[in-house]
Amino acid sequence: MDIKKVAKAGTLESNDIYIMIMPSEEKGIELDLESIVMKQFGEEIRKVILETLKELKVESAIVKAQDKGALDYTIKARVETAVKRAQ
Repeated sequence: MDIKKVAKAGTLESNDIYIMIMPSEEKGIELDLESIVMKQFGEEIRKVILETLKELKVESAIVKAQDKGALDYTIKARVETAVKRAQ
């Protein structure tokens, strides 16, 4: 799936995640993640984002994520929404 434009999903409220996805000239996913729980759950959040992009067949994109303690299903929903908005 191609990312054609910049799209956003989510908020900066507690227990949510703000996702911004942008087209990339290069192959692959560039992920910039900030989280209030980075030390405890940073790798898990990164894994959920990357797996969701893989399921949606996104092969190249720049993703910026600001997490405020979101659970996995919220992260997945926000990534899916941003990707669909970016088509």
